[in-house]
Order: sequence, then C-alpha cells, then structure tokens
Amino acid sequence: MAKRKTVFVCQECGYESPKWMGQCICGAWNSFVEETVHDEPKAMKAAAKKGASSEPIAIDKVSASSGRRIDTGIRELNRVLGGGMVEGSLTLISGEPGIGKSTIITQAAAYISQNEGPVLYVSGEESAQQIKLRADRVCKGDLTKLYLLPETDLDNVVEAVERLKPSFLIIDSIQTMYTEALEAAPGSVSQVRACGNVLMTIGKGMNIPIFIVAHVTKSGELAGPKIVEHMVDTVLQFSGERDQEIRILRSLKNRFGTTSEIGAFEMREEGLVEIENLSGSFLEGLEDGSCGAAATAVYEGTRPLLIEVQALTSTTNVGFARRTAIGIDSQRLAMIIAVLEKKAGLTLINRDVYVNIVGGLRPDGTSTDLAVAAAIWSDEKGIPLSSETLIIGEIGLTGDLRPVQNAEKIILEAVRMGFKKVILPQRSLARLLKKPEGIKLVGVKSVSEALHSFDK
Repeated sequence: MAKRKTVFVCQECGYESPKWMGQCICGAWNSFVEETVHDEPKAMKAAAKKGASSEPIAIDKVSASSGRRIDTGIRELNRVLGGGMVEGSLTLISGEPGIGKSTIITQAAAYISQNEGPVLYVSGEESAQQIKLRADRVCKGDLTKLYLLPETDLDNVVEAVERLKPSFLIIDSIQTMYTEALEAAPGSVSQVRACGNVLMTIGKGMNIPIFIVAHVTKSGELAGPKIVEHMVDTVLQFSGERDQEIRILRSLKNRFGTTSEIGAFEMREEGLVEIENLSGSFLEGLEDGSCGAAATAVYEGTRPLLIEVQALTSTTNVGFARRTAIGIDSQRLAMIIAVLEKKAGLTLINRDVYVNIVGGLRPDGTSTDLAVAAAIWSDEKGIPLSSETLIIGEIGLTGDLRPVQNAEKIILEAVRMGFKKVILPQRSLARLLKKPEGIKLVGVKSVSEALHSFDK
C-alpha cells in the first residue's frame, strides 16, 4: 500500500510546505490548504515506465532537430505553432468559454486521425454524444480513427493511452482531471500540477503530442499554478469578442517557434474558418472623410497587420475627465494624451477621451502610438484623416518619434493593401534599404510635426 504524507499547498503559486504558514513565499496571505499525498501514485508509475532513459548523453551526440512536425490541417494553427505540432510536445490552449477552443481542436483531431493514425480525445466536461454532434458539424471525411473518452480519472486515461497508442492526445480540460495521488478536489493547484506532470512524462516518453485545454480566470489569465505554463512547450491563447466573428489565436510561449505569432479565424456555422486577408478584415469599415479614424500597423510574430484606430472626444459633464481604452494599454493612452497637451497644444483636461482598436485585436507593440494621437487630434479638431494614409510611430515623452521595427515589411503590406501614403518616424525612413514604388513616404521627427502635416 502506498504511503501517505500531509503537506500544505499554497493555492496561489502551488508552493508546498511541511507546515502551515501564514504568508507564502509568493506574498499571499492565508493561502495554504492541507492536502494528503500518496508517495507513488499509479498514474505516475505507469508514466515513468514510458519515460526516457536517465543515462547522461554527450551534447555533441544529441540531434539538433526539434522533431518531426505534424500537419494539423489548419494553416493558421500551423503558423502559430511554428510550422505544425512537434512530436512529444505539450501545448496548453486557453480562452473564455465558447470562444472556439474545442472547435479548433476537434477540427485538427479529425485531420490528424485521417492522416497520422488514431487520436484520443479525453473530455471531462462533455459527453461523447456532445463531441460527436460537434464533430459531425465541423469535420469532414472519415472519423473512424477519432476515439472519444469521457473520463476524469487520469489513471484510466494513462491505461487507455497505453492500449491505443494514439498519434495525438487531447485533454479537455486539465481542471477536470484528478489523480489518486492526492485527496484534493479536481481543479485544485495540487491536482492541476500533478496531472500536468504525468501528462508531460507520457508525452515525452511515448513521443505523443498533447493538447491540454485550460480554463481562464475573470481577468483572462490562465487558471491554476504558473508551474504548468513553465512545464509545457507551447502556450496558446484564444481571444475574440462574443459579438464579432473574428477569433485570434496567439502564441504566448513556444519552444519550437516564434512567440507572439497570431492566427486569425472566423466563427461560422461549419466551424472555424481561416481568414486569408486579415488586414483587409480589420480595415473593411474604414471610410474616407471620417473624423477620429486612422489606419495604422503592428508587426505580430512574422507578419505585419494593418488595423484601424478610432477615437472620440466629448465634454466632461461631472468630475474628472474619463480616459477609456479598448485594445491598447490605458496607461499608454494617458501618456499619449499628456504628450498631446504638452507638445501639441491640445487642451484635453476637460474632455473625455475614448480609443478603440477595431476588430478586437490587442496589439502588444508601440507602433500604434502616433495613429492614436492622430485619431484623437482628428476628432478634437474636426479634421478628417485620409483613409489612404497609414500612420505608424512610437511616441516618446519628449514628443519625439522613435523608429518602428520591421517598417519595410509594414510598408510593403501597405502597398499591397492599396495605401498611397505612409507617415512614419524620420529615423525609420532613413533606415530603409529600398523604398517601394507607388507609395509616398513622409518622415517626421515629432508629434507636432506629424499633426501639422495633416493640416496641409
């Protein structure tokens, strides 16, 4: 019979202590919960048998290749993964309920089962009938090698993997799984960490790529201990607005590819459909002659994206002026407004300012700063910006414009999308090795200089 021990686990970070502590090393107070742990759980024993040899290997004897890539049948998903799934890799995918996580996984599972071999879909949240109904709606072709296992006991999952030897394993979701090693409830920090460790051992030992679905908190972050994110090879995040059809899949961590890579999908009745022209989707509502609207660009992963920024200013009725931002950091917006007041002569102290990135995209870079400033200035002054002008640039606290990375690729994308003019920092213009034909490039040194160019 397996031995037991009692430990105290922090529910914030997963830290284990042999005794109860008032404050954890992560800074959380009163976060420890008493849990009973088995020394040698059955699932861990089975997984360990499949593990790699513990013999040391000389580094010059190790292959430099990351392993064979498995085509998921979805080009945008392959792009985000870095060219496809790597054998033996663990991928954690998260997103709000109903955003499309299970849909895209089902579509990929159907394709892989038809081209690579049997696929095991383990679900702790849905019945086999529910998954079958979704597969019939979003998948095509022969599904005889797609196996479903409604199960939450990880010991039974390990046994099923040993029997089936699947080419792809899906766990939906990690918060519903539990192991007999712990007496804690499924979804607790200890259970999530222990189950993640077992799955990692199985994936690496049997060379099976594993997709793990994870819940998110109210703030949009991954639920459970951070150690699970460190454990897996790739972390994907599915995002999008419920009232819009566009879904963005973003890579937050990737040991086999580029981080911050994104893939774009459109939610339809037949499932998730790839968006071929993402820039065109974000700019389709941009109209010439509209005040407070500007076209800008960000560089996400390995490709440039052109997007629309909208701004609205209105008189403050009560109290302090409001600054509301959707798609950009609110502190970044406050800084841009301060620069406009100090360096461009705009008076916004008694004006509410609202800024929105159209399409639900949340760019990480600062190349949209100048476009945000231009959109605010346009609406405040009542001067429309041309829909054929692209505006990029990072704003400094002194009002100067800093160069934008990958400006040359952004300009080429602007040419492809039919733009006639690009306003960019002077230093970015000076660094261009080759200036494309058919488009006018205007280099500016400061925010005030850029805004004055719109008056002409």
